[in-house]
Amino acid sequence: MTDVTPIRTAAESAILSRFPEAKASLPGTPAVATLREQAFGRFVETGLPHRRVEKWKYTDLRSIMREAAPLAGAPSAADLAAAKVLLAALPDFGAANVTVVNGRFAPSLSDLGALPAGVTASDLGEALGSGHKLVVERLGRAASADDSALALNAAFMAGGAIVAVAAGVAVDRPIALRFVSVGTAAATYPRALIEIGTGASVTLIETHVSADGIAHQANGVVEIFAGDETKVEHVRINAHGDATVDVSSLGVVLGGKAELNSFNFVTNPAAARHQVFFRFAGEHSTGNVSGASLLKGKRHADTTLFVDHAVENCASRETFAHVLDDQATGVFQGMILVRDVAQKTDGKMMSRAVLLSDDATMNNKPELEIYADDVACGHGATVGALDEDLLFYLRARGLPKAEAEALMLAAFVGEALESIANETVRETLEGLVEAWLKAR
Repeated sequence: MTDVTPIRTAAESAILSRFPEAKASLPGTPAVATLREQAFGRFVETGLPHRRVEKWKYTDLRSIMREAAPLAGAPSAADLAAAKVLLAALPDFGAANVTVVNGRFAPSLSDLGALPAGVTASDLGEALGSGHKLVVERLGRAASADDSALALNAAFMAGGAIVAVAAGVAVDRPIALRFVSVGTAAATYPRALIEIGTGASVTLIETHVSADGIAHQANGVVEIFAGDETKVEHVRINAHGDATVDVSSLGVVLGGKAELNSFNFVTNPAAARHQVFFRFAGEHSTGNVSGASLLKGKRHADTTLFVDHAVENCASRETFAHVLDDQATGVFQGMILVRDVAQKTDGKMMSRAVLLSDDATMNNKPELEIYADDVACGHGATVGALDEDLLFYLRARGLPKAEAEALMLAAFVGEALESIANETVRETLEGLVEAWLKAR
């Protein structure tokens, strides 16, 4: 039989050549080194995801990434100074900050001495090399390297952060995980492990930021392990610059009698894909995954999620809003899997999009896969324009067209924002929506 040699793109060839050179300098015990090799082997087999890969059908990363940016090195003093400038422009949530710059933990830009009682933060890069308990027990357990983007992160991760919340602690101040890309265009692979002990409650704000005009390539992974009877609010803000390509993966394992709300907000990067892997590991829990994308120009934003009801008596809700102008493209792919043991499952999924231009595109693919017989599940998707009758009504009462449209769009996005329990965070995002609509 003749061997078939796959044709590699320039970006894939560059990535393949970099791993042998980089792996010796990447942190990790022998077990971590083996994990890297296995993950890179996965990438060798698959290459960059493309439209013939079903779950990447609408986000052809092979076409988007024509070239592979060089790997980012450890941040210099100038990089840290530039990161400080970018961070100063972010909304102030009154949070305790944990900062990662170019994929490396940045203690000088973190509030390690002011973390709330019961919360610890440390360098994932050091933990990879020391055999840290959480690395041994948790790394890759919520977001495995079966996906090629996840495999790349596992192969090249140079560091990041570990955040642990002690059991029974009600954290009275948000914890902000801030991921920054600075300097010349580079590829970064940050990672975070978050452990939330039994009965704890916390608000996590995850922000990703880079400057406009610089073609960074970010591939980040955050894994959250929330124990029994926990309450977790997780808000992710994609504040990357307009030339950045951002692939992010969120893995969640939720214990019993627990609640977790996760919200993703994106407006500006050239191309973004946020993929969520959510697994119910304990009964009588609730998980909400939601988000909003506001896009113009030729920007592209993809939300792909997999919700795994692996136990019974759990409820999930997924609600997404998309506002698309000019030649922007939105993507929503959602799968709810109800396993045969997951009786009494309650799952609902909805994606709504408003197209403000004839050239805008929305791709929806909600799915249910059900093997239990005592469930209440449903999904839906809508795509349309602004209601002309309502727009006429507002304009007839003296509102200029732009203001009338902004009012309607703010209400539309506001339905998704209602899932955010933290009032300060919700109001801040409402302000970001208002600013985007004014700029439009």
